[in-house]
Amino acid sequence: MMDLTEEEVSMLDGEHGTGVQKAMEILNVLGKIYNAERMVEIKSAQVSGVSYKNLGDAGLEFLGDLAGKGARVRITTTLNPAGMDLRDWKRMGISREFAEKQLRVIGTFRRMGVEITCTCTPYLAGNLPEYGEHIAWSESSAVSYANSVIGARTNRESGISALAAAMTGRTPSYGYHLDENRLANCVIDVRCSLKNTADFCSLGYIIGKRIGNRIPYFRGIKKASNDQLKALGAAMAASGAIALYHIEGITPEAIRSDMISENPEEIVIDSLKDGYGALNSGVEKIDLVAIGCPHVSLEEIQRIVNLIDNRKLKTELWVMTSRNVEGLAAKDGLVEKIENSGARIISDTCIIVAPVEDLGFKTIATNSGKTAFYAPSYCNVKVRFGSLEKCIRAALTGVWIE
Repeated sequence: MMDLTEEEVSMLDGEHGTGVQKAMEILNVLGKIYNAERMVEIKSAQVSGVSYKNLGDAGLEFLGDLAGKGARVRITTTLNPAGMDLRDWKRMGISREFAEKQLRVIGTFRRMGVEITCTCTPYLAGNLPEYGEHIAWSESSAVSYANSVIGARTNRESGISALAAAMTGRTPSYGYHLDENRLANCVIDVRCSLKNTADFCSLGYIIGKRIGNRIPYFRGIKKASNDQLKALGAAMAASGAIALYHIEGITPEAIRSDMISENPEEIVIDSLKDGYGALNSGVEKIDLVAIGCPHVSLEEIQRIVNLIDNRKLKTELWVMTSRNVEGLAAKDGLVEKIENSGARIISDTCIIVAPVEDLGFKTIATNSGKTAFYAPSYCNVKVRFGSLEKCIRAALTGVWIE
């Protein structure tokens, strides 16, 4: 049994309403499963299970029932991407039936006091935790970034457990909330060069596939931007279930000399060929270029503008980001420049959780390892994976050129 505080017992007993009681029951069971001794107070939550594509009518009914019981969040809580751009869904080609259901999902979250940010990069949209801070996030790439790059503490929550944590302000203290569980048990010696984001994705795919849900400690990576770290973590979380990694000299916890467990497995990576091979199909004609899984930063949007260089595109290009980053890009004139080329800035959603399979696309190009991993099965498309430069060239020509 967990050692619950007086307030936590009162939540469990229903003194804070049936919604909070249900949430505490979920967390209490979760804590028992993982042998947690107590709850820990959290500062923020990030909830997945937002797209109607994934939720369906059953999920919509569950959320409606929870909101009907008076459930409200008590801490900063943001949402994962929805299944469409909430403002511009018609231009995406989304059906009215899907849009109406998706907007009902969003309305239900809004009734519970959740911030309608709809992004997989909440740290770029106002939900930025501090080093060492306990949180309850559920989006796999966001969990990886929070744990690894920021040094916050979260397990890879489900959408339900993250929402329950948001309603109580607590989560069971187990897993990555505890010091002893944050030590690396694999040392990765990277002996090949990493030149761009796609290279980091390819490395991430290889490591995720190789070590599953263990914690890698990378050596040999000399430099990496936050966007590249974001992509690395997303790829490892997709091909494996890695929620925390360390990079010597780069990530915050890697400055400690005791962050590697005894007798770690040692792995040498001297080529990225296996990653590129696994994430690529042989298609040449490209129907859609999809950039932004995870959502792009302002810096990435600027880079896309520079690569397009005022030219007109021959195929569709979706640049997916948060509403917050879109606003910053609009102020800088970047949205206008991108859309003048024929591309689209798309907010609130991403290629994986949108109903792309119903929109007529058969082939896509991307620089995202996560997209390349999931899109064939989730979206029924063939994928070309490579650098951002190659992706923009595909958008300008309509074909993939190696």
